[in-house]
Amino acid sequence: MIKFLDLQKINLAHQQEIEERLLKTFLSGWYLLGNEVKNFEINLTNYIGSKHAIGVANGLDALRLIFRAYIELGIMKKGDEVIVPANTYIASVLAISDNGLIPVLVEPDIETYNINTDKIENVITTKTKAILIVHLYGRVVWSEKLKELAEKFDLKIIEDNAQAIGAEWNGIRTGNLGDAAGFSFYPGKNLGALGDAGAVTTNDDELARIIRTLANYGSNMKYVNILQGLNSRLDEIQATVLDVKLKYIDEENAKRRAIAKKYISEINNPKIILPNNPDDEEQHVWHIFIIRTSERLKLQNYLMDNNIQTLIHYPIPPHKQLAYKEMNSLSFPITEKIHEEVLSLPISPVMSENEIDSVIETLNNF
Repeated sequence: MIKFLDLQKINLAHQQEIEERLLKTFLSGWYLLGNEVKNFEINLTNYIGSKHAIGVANGLDALRLIFRAYIELGIMKKGDEVIVPANTYIASVLAISDNGLIPVLVEPDIETYNINTDKIENVITTKTKAILIVHLYGRVVWSEKLKELAEKFDLKIIEDNAQAIGAEWNGIRTGNLGDAAGFSFYPGKNLGALGDAGAVTTNDDELARIIRTLANYGSNMKYVNILQGLNSRLDEIQATVLDVKLKYIDEENAKRRAIAKKYISEINNPKIILPNNPDDEEQHVWHIFIIRTSERLKLQNYLMDNNIQTLIHYPIPPHKQLAYKEMNSLSFPITEKIHEEVLSLPISPVMSENEIDSVIETLNNF
């Protein structure tokens, strides 16, 4: 079986180094808010190029805390609007609504699956305070037009960088393009922990201070609580694992790029729609390699019969989820088409050439 993502094999590649570091963490007797988290935050800051990195419990909390901090700073208030792509994973939308903000959905570009920047200005109102961009599937979404829009309407740009660590735009890493960014280190991400973990990056000193305080029960001094915060802390164990694996992220992303390039050049079945071949392909990190077909279930079953595991990211768009029943009547045809047709192929730094060739051959024979 060619697994969609062989997490065990990915982590075993770093087994010795992880075990050595974890033993030191175990023996230290300090498991929260210690040196391992500090070291990882410093190394993540240096890697991304931002002034601050704050480790948190997971990727959803990273985004929740950014919006909550802007509310605490008086930059946003409940009832304000945040523009977000309609075809994102639901976590992006949950982070907005959890803070009493209103998600305003915008269709993606069918070629890139990222938010269509040409459609953003049409939905900006006096209540709009931010644009939450999502580097979906590990493909960068950024442009001068986006920056100009934010400046023209005095909007914050927040990056959902859960799927794109290591990606770049003109030499600047995602996570350092907007005003703040949320990261997920869920085990299946390009940089994955051995459990849930996340981070926020920003160049805003005051925002970073408020986020760090909020994430620790609203406290920056033990037993002194200045804000009504929550418990969202990156633990020492996960920070240790992430710090080891961060050193190899560029190498592993390069392998993903090579697989994506081969898929795009060699899959030639007319029933299958491939992602477009970007001119700036070296900037993307291909967290997920998406294809589309009107025969998705048939193709998925065919691939499974040929020992190739695939997944669907994602079968139901946020506006059709019961959790957002107030949006269920909305129509986003491009988003709905994407969610009805997408299928995710195996792509990871531990795939063998034989496995890659087998995926290509099987798809071409469908």
